[in-house]
Amino acid sequence: KGVCMGVEIAISIAREETRVAVLDNGVVTDLYGDRAKDQDYVGNIYKGRVAKVLPGMQAAFIDIGLEKAAFMHVSDLSIDVEPGDTLVEGDDEDNKDSEVPKPKRQSSKPIEELLSEGQELMVQISKGPIGTKGSRVTTYVSLPGRYLVFMPTVEHIGVSRRIPRDEERARLKEIMKRARRPGFGYIVRTVSEGVKEEELRSDVEFLHVLWQDVLTKRDQQPAPSLLHSDLSLSFRVVRDLFGRRVDRLLIDSREEYNAIKGFVQRFSPEQTSRIHFYDKEESLFDYLGVEQEIARAMSRKVWLKSGGYLVIDHTEAMTVIDVNTGRFVGKRDQEETILRNNLEAAREIAYQVKLRGIGGIIIVDFIDMEREKNRDKVYHALVDAMSSDKARTRISRVSDLGLIEISRERVREDLLRSLSEPCHYCDGRGYTKSPMSVAYEIFREVRRLGHEIEQQRVVVGAHPAVALLLQEQEQPGVEELERRYSAKILVTPDDRLHLEQFDLVVM
Repeated sequence: KGVCMGVEIAISIAREETRVAVLDNGVVTDLYGDRAKDQDYVGNIYKGRVAKVLPGMQAAFIDIGLEKAAFMHVSDLSIDVEPGDTLVEGDDEDNKDSEVPKPKRQSSKPIEELLSEGQELMVQISKGPIGTKGSRVTTYVSLPGRYLVFMPTVEHIGVSRRIPRDEERARLKEIMKRARRPGFGYIVRTVSEGVKEEELRSDVEFLHVLWQDVLTKRDQQPAPSLLHSDLSLSFRVVRDLFGRRVDRLLIDSREEYNAIKGFVQRFSPEQTSRIHFYDKEESLFDYLGVEQEIARAMSRKVWLKSGGYLVIDHTEAMTVIDVNTGRFVGKRDQEETILRNNLEAAREIAYQVKLRGIGGIIIVDFIDMEREKNRDKVYHALVDAMSSDKARTRISRVSDLGLIEISRERVREDLLRSLSEPCHYCDGRGYTKSPMSVAYEIFREVRRLGHEIEQQRVVVGAHPAVALLLQEQEQPGVEELERRYSAKILVTPDDRLHLEQFDLVVM
């Protein structure tokens, strides 16, 4: 149901979180989530004040107005570099994690000669806070646009390595030499492949206006203060993914729909006809079958159509995927049966690894095959299935033991870790959904019931940890649902329930 034969993006907005799914012919290929509680500071630009200089570490702590002071190493400091210094022109990846090219430092002065306590400077968060550590900041600011990444502190033109054809890269570089503003740097992003010169020029202008806005705020506001924050998840998705290949964009919030339509109207008016407001009774992710795929991506066991299955286990050092025949038993040639099972598993593994965002070392234990040519077929099937993956991957051949080693670049936190926490019931050997995820699942279930609960009392029985969350931290969400459906929602803790279980009774 709800299947579109083509590429579509679904944006589901709720008070507590925004979720985005990318589908290709009805198959979920990417998932993104952003919870209001887990604010992402990466990309934010601040006017900060030096709180402490640490000569021994050649670093400094910068007060940027957040709870913890930010950390900056001397290598991230551009104070001693003259404006307009050039960098050797090269190629750069266009993802958020890539390091922005820097000019060669013109002096080897220690940090204590460059910074002093109380000094004000403009910095950008390059790495968000982790655990007890504050954010990491740099003075080498970069601003991402639709087609370009703008670098006001370095003079440089780079083209994403993910644009494969040399003539296209050369064309884009020539356009940028004409369109650039002197003294500034630009990286041409992957989505620029095939775009016209005027589109790149309009991005140059848009980013320049954005930068002037940052500079105006810097001159007017006291330190510490926020000068610029990156776009929200839904706007980043529209900026980065909503290109000509996308057949439709569905949004279930009228307010966000209007805002995104206005945003696209300014930069790509011809694309606005593909933006649709979703207002059916059934939730958008249920309508498109996305919830079902998220459930599969959270599961340790993944069934294959043939009756075989995968078991996916995460350890501290690596992810291990075991392929099993299950109910899949061949009628004649056992080797042929095993080959078919392994080929199907190879396709599903490529899909699950990308969907779950699994990075680092992945060991796959295929079912043993005796024939060398069959091992080669499975290896090539896996390579082929993973060829569309944007993350850098390296795949070893099948060993005599039937193992394949995959090394995959970490491009985002994997889905399992972002939606779950180590299980208290089994001392960290497995996983449960986090109370927050269960609480949000309850919200979704109430919305799913919709008009059935109007003017009714709804009793929610949940594990005490989930009930406490709903009664305190998430109380505004409960109240919003009560107002929407003119219903009374009563939350009762039940310590007999497992953390992931809940009862919902309409009275």
